[in-house]
Order: sequence, then structure tokens, then C-alpha cells
Amino acid sequence: MQWTDRIRHVKIVLVVAAVLIAVASLVVSNSLVRQLAVEERNKMEVWAEAMRSLNTADANTDLNLVLKVMNENNTIPVIVTDAKGDVQIYRNVRLKGATLDDSLDMAKTESARMLDEGKAIRIVLDESVPDGYINVCYDDSVILKRLAAYPYIQLGVVMLFVVVAIFALLTSKRAEQNKVWVGLSKETAHQLGTPISSLMAWTEILKETYPDDTLIPEMDKDVKRLELIADRFSKIGSLPEPVPASLTEVMEHVIEYMDRRTSQKVKFIKDFPEGDIVIKINASLFEWVIENLCKNAVDAMEGSGTITLHLDETADKAIIEVSDTGKGIRKKDMRNVFRPGFTTKKRGWGLGLSLAKRIVEEYHKGRIFVKSSEPGRGTTFRIELRK
Repeated sequence: MQWTDRIRHVKIVLVVAAVLIAVASLVVSNSLVRQLAVEERNKMEVWAEAMRSLNTADANTDLNLVLKVMNENNTIPVIVTDAKGDVQIYRNVRLKGATLDDSLDMAKTESARMLDEGKAIRIVLDESVPDGYINVCYDDSVILKRLAAYPYIQLGVVMLFVVVAIFALLTSKRAEQNKVWVGLSKETAHQLGTPISSLMAWTEILKETYPDDTLIPEMDKDVKRLELIADRFSKIGSLPEPVPASLTEVMEHVIEYMDRRTSQKVKFIKDFPEGDIVIKINASLFEWVIENLCKNAVDAMEGSGTITLHLDETADKAIIEVSDTGKGIRKKDMRNVFRPGFTTKKRGWGLGLSLAKRIVEEYHKGRIFVKSSEPGRGTTFRIELRK
């Protein structure tokens, strides 16, 4: 298992643990809300009974206890209506009507809502009369409503904190990775500088000593290639100034280089427009991108197949596509192909596509992605650059 997979599994475990904790918190909070709602229902049944006693009181009824029960309700909104729905009294209900009639209309609307929600207790005052009853309509108290909403607010705040923390962590990790990239690249370029200079000098000596040797020009090309590689590494981490360059020439250079260094069983097909496409790029770095795509294609085809390089343009962007007839990419690996360290090969660092993505997106403000891939039939990578 690769380190990227281990990190992903740890993230999944942490997310699952956070979800379980959030669900447990919501379950406990909802249980408390239900218990408090039942308690408020019991209080309103006692209050309704006191209301019935008040309406049926006679000269011998002691109203002290009844009035005490009714006056102690300072939290639960309650509206008493008759059988026709007209409001008799209301308590702990905030109404913003400009006049008394407006307030009564608003109270009537609120009582109808409470009846629809089943938050009402019917008190029969006279069984012999069809309309001889009143309805005690009530709503959840402010404390109960706040308690019901609090877990979701708390969950939202926690999730926001987690998102910010993850974003900060990823940003810090990316910055650290960038420093490693830059340091490694510049150190590589620095270490290559001395032996390349020595090889260039020895090549010049060999040219003077053996002017007719046909192998020395090939050695000279390889030395220049090393010099180009060192130059590319030295530009990683800096912001090389893009200049107008021909994409056709860049692609031609890559095909020429790859064709001489791959098996004869690998065939390169050019699909270029008749006119030249000129765009601002860093040609040296962009050639590196196409080379990496072609090398991956050769590996995917196991040294035998066809690589098609397609070049096109629209009004606002240039399009490059590199297609192969290799083994393709599995769906589960599709989102990881550009991740540093990910590779399906037995040998390799898994940095080629990651480096290509960095060059295209960070240095050229473009876009690179897998356009299509089918196991056993091949893969197409697509690059889009703004003109």
C-alpha cells in the first residue's frame, strides 16, 4: 500500500469518526428535546385543567390554586379559543398588530396553526351543548425551540471549523511540498551543472582529436540534452516568463526526440492543423510535459502500439491531446493519476504526471486532465491553454 493510500484511509477514518460523533450528539439532543416536549405537554394539561376549573367555578370554588397554576406559566405560549375559533385569551404570545383587532387576528392565525400541528387540548364545559367546549392551543417554549436548533448550529460551527482546519492543513502541506519540489529541483540542477560542464569540455577535446568520428556528434547531442534537463530543473520553483512560441514546433521536437529513443514498434501519428499555432509558453518546460505524457504512453503500451498527438485551437484556447493504445487506466485510479507518488509501475517515483500538472496549471495557467480511458484500449490526455 502506498503512502498516499494510507493518508487517504486515515482521512476516511477521521471523517467517519466525526460523522459518528455528530450523529450521536444529534441523537442525544433530540432525545432531550422530546423529553422536554413531553414535560411541557404535561404542564399544559395541568394548565388546561386549571382553565376548566376557572370556567366551571361556582361560589364555593377556591380559585387561589387555580390562579396560581395559570399565573406560573411564563414560558409556554398559549392561546384559548372557543368552538368557533375566536380568541378568548392568550399568554406568552408575541403579537405585532397595530391595533387590538390586528392582534386578535394574528392570535387566531397562530391558534389555527397550533391546531393543525396537534398542539391543542380540548376542554368540554357543557356536554349538552355541541359548541360547549374551548381549545387550549400551545406552542413550544423559546427554550425548547433554541434547544432543538442548537445541535444543528453547533454542528454547522464544528463543520465550518473542520473545513477551515483541513483547508489550512492542505495549504500548509502544499506549501511544504512546493518547498521540497523547489529545493530538490534546484539542488539537482546544481549537482548536474559541474559534470555537464566537464562533459562539454571533454566533447570539445574529442571533436578536435577525432574530427571524423561519427559517434562524437551523438555524444554532443546527449550532453546538450543533459544541459536542457538541468535548465528545466533550475526553472522549477521560479516563474519563467512565457514568450510566444510555436506549439507545432514544440510537438515536432518531442516527436523527433521520442522517435529516436523508443522501439520501432511504437508509431507516432501527428494530427496537426495546416496553420501554425503560436501561444505564450515556456517552450522548454512545456516540451517536458509532452515528453512525460509520451513516456507514460510508451510504458502503458509496453513498447508496442500507436501514440497520436493531436493539436487544435478555438477562439480562446489551444488544445493538445496525447492518445495511446495501451492498457488504459482503471476507474478507481483515475482521480489519483496526477497525485505525487502514485504509480502503477513496478519501478518509478510517480512524479511525471504530477510535474506535468504543475507546469501546465501553475506556470501556464492551463488545464490538464484525462479526457478518456478504457482498460485494454488506451488513454487520452488533454491539455487546454488559454490564448
